[in-house]
Parts: sequence; C-alpha cells; structure tokens
Amino acid sequence: MRQWLHTIIAFGGILAFIAWLQRPDGQLHVMLLPIRGDALLIRAPDGSFTLIDGGRDPTEVAVEVGRYLPFWQRRLAAIVLTRTDKEHLPGQLGILRRYRPDVAFTPTIVEGEWRELLNELVTPIRRLRPGQQFNLGGIRLQVLAVNDGKEGGAVLLITHRAVRILIHTGGSTGDPALTALADQPIDLLVYPWQRSITVPELTRLHLRAVAFSTGYEADQPALHSFTERRQLAPYLYHPNIDGVIHLISDGRRATITTQPP
Repeated sequence: MRQWLHTIIAFGGILAFIAWLQRPDGQLHVMLLPIRGDALLIRAPDGSFTLIDGGRDPTEVAVEVGRYLPFWQRRLAAIVLTRTDKEHLPGQLGILRRYRPDVAFTPTIVEGEWRELLNELVTPIRRLRPGQQFNLGGIRLQVLAVNDGKEGGAVLLITHRAVRILIHTGGSTGDPALTALADQPIDLLVYPWQRSITVPELTRLHLRAVAFSTGYEADQPALHSFTERRQLAPYLYHPNIDGVIHLISDGRRATITTQPP
C-alpha cells in the first residue's frame, strides 16, 4: 500500500512539474510548423492558443500542435483560415477532432466536414472582412485584405505592442493594403516560397526577417533562388531547412529560433 502511495505521489509530482514548465510566460510565441502546407500556431501572452491554417494532413498538424499545447488543454482561442484550399484547410479537420475553438474565422463560406465539425462543437463561424481587428489573449489580429474568390484569401497582421508579424500566405500579390505598411518595420513576414518576390508593394516593406511557407501552389516550381531572396530581409528561413521557425516577443523586440529537422 505504501509503495502505491509513493508511486502516486511521484506521478503527481511529475505532472505538477510538467504543468509548471508549460505555464504562460507573458510573451508572444509564433511557430511556423514544418508540415506539408501552411500552419502557424500562436501562443498569446495569456497562454491561449490560436491556429492559422492547418496544412494538407490532419494527423501531421495535430501531432505538431500537440507538442506545444499543455496535455490538459483541449480548447483554442480561435482557428483562422487564410485560404480554403488543400494547402490550408484539411489539417484543421484533425484539430477539430481533438480541440474546441472558441471561434472560427474564414474568408469565404466553407461547406463539408469543416463546417459540420464546428457545428457539432457549437463554435461560431465568422467571415473575415478588411479592417476587422480582434483581441486574442493580449495580441491584436488585424485583417488587411480579403480576396472573395472561390477559395478566398486573407492577409493578416499580428501586433504585440511594437512587434508586427505579417501573414501573407492567403492574399493575392500586389495587395494595396500593404502600401500602408511601407514605413513600418515588420519583424517577420510569412510568405509563400512559390510566389514572386518582385511585387512592388512587397519590396517597399521594411522587413527584418522572412519565413517562407510551403503551402501556396506547392507543386509549382519556385521563381527565385535563395540568394535572390536575400534582397528582401537580412534573415531568411524555410521549414525544410530550419524546421520549426519560432518567434518570441515581449512586445518590445522579437527573437527567432529554429529547430532543424
């Protein structure tokens, strides 16, 4: 009996230690996950999580997200789609089978299993509109542009005090919404590897780092070499080379670390 009691106490101590390690640290964490397609996991300063897109494979993204969420947590602050194509949406199905988001955002109406799962979870679905702003656990998510085409497409800006992360995985090239950002420093741009980097609105941005996503038209050849892309920013990252690309910010400055595969 005493041995069982010691085992229970030891196991409880291990769980308490893990919970202590996973407590909120008051900082913003943005992780570009190394999966097929696009998926960004955001941990807000209050410890809540938001998933933007989800990649091609439901199991793949669920495994990656499970590495960061505390083992007891089964809720997300939000899930967001920038596009509703095969590079962004399917992975969210795996997430919705394991977690319950408080709200879901999409640039266009989505039918099928994604919507059915959200209805079962009684999660409200909201359409993204240009100019919208949302508070997600102490950070601001701003919708800069939305393409109303068949698969939609949204350009998003995450702001944490003086730090800005621009997510351009779902919008069309040449979005005029980027013009307003020309004089503002962007700590990280998330941008598709297959897209052109010679868009005037893009080249005018003051970028500190670029993380290339793999989702948009993933089966098409890239238009530029890695060397040519160095004109964009001092620091360039790609999941196939760097693994998890992890931005951490206290709101004044941002640092980026990687976990090579």
